[in-house]
Amino acid sequence: MTIPHLCLLIVALLPFPWTMLAKVSKRYDNAAPRPYLASLEGWRARAHAAHQNAWEALAMFTAAIVVTGQAGGSSPWINGLAITFVVTRVVYGVLYVANLATLRSLVWFVGVACVVSMFFVSVN
Repeated sequence: MTIPHLCLLIVALLPFPWTMLAKVSKRYDNAAPRPYLASLEGWRARAHAAHQNAWEALAMFTAAIVVTGQAGGSSPWINGLAITFVVTRVVYGVLYVANLATLRSLVWFVGVACVVSMFFVSVN
């Protein structure tokens, strides 16, 4: 497994820790999870939002991994960008739950820049 493929696996699994944080409660009803999630407030609501955002980020990162693979696979630049993206996604989720919105947005921007860069680096 290449580094970009490993990073893709990690990014694909990242939604689950955030949803587990949102759902770990005696009030959680597995028979009706959506009403429970819709009623969340505070850090649990932010954990659920981080969960949803992790799914959104997965699509963009998957596209970048496919493009880099079609262009010849991994390189030191691609590897570094993929690893940096994974780190930004973990930090992003932590900042989301911690309610540090401005810093979270800056980290999000770094992650997006990594993905966009992967498209350009794979062309060369």
